Amino acid sequence: MDLQQVAPGLWRWTAAHPDWEPRQEQDDPADWDPEVGCVAYATDDALVLIDPLVANGSYEALDKLAEGKKEVGILTTIQWHGRSGAELAKRYSATTTPPDGVEPVEIEGAAETMFWIPKHGALVAGDRLLGDRPPGLRICPPSWLRYLGGFTQDDLRDELRAQLLDLPIEMVLVSHGEPALRDGRAAVERALAQ
Repeated sequence: MDLQQVAPGLWRWTAAHPDWEPRQEQDDPADWDPEVGCVAYATDDALVLIDPLVANGSYEALDKLAEGKKEVGILTTIQWHGRSGAELAKRYSATTTPPDGVEPVEIEGAAETMFWIPKHGALVAGDRLLGDRPPGLRICPPSWLRYLGGFTQDDLRDELRAQLLDLPIEMVLVSHGEPALRDGRAAVERALAQ
């Protein structure tokens, strides 16, 4: 596991998802890369892992981050991102409650909870903001919303505007594609304007 430190105490890594299948067409529900993004954030007392995926039992890097922490939290942005959460919860006797310094941001109607880390101006997104196509971030395609009973991309844009644009976002750490490591608020605004 190759942890990329994006700020002091904040890391992102990618891992090959075991359920990945080649897409049939652009923007279909399977249109995502085999490598998915995961986040670790350490405070003085706690470690939080968001949408964690560990490949091949490679726990050493996370074990080192968890060492000496009073609390480990495992957070999931969206129901499909359970990934290695259950096994890591057992390994670290983890909770599913965000520790101090991590705030949930409910995206109403979109079945997603993003996580806000104010200390770093970092927004952690699951499936509703993607980073896999230029010029940077984009919202998910309509096919990714199909199970939400008529919730549309326009609804998603409205909800993301309401929930995110008041935050001083510096970076957006996405599950799918490349993160926006600077000028995060501007990247979100561009995604919502597309």
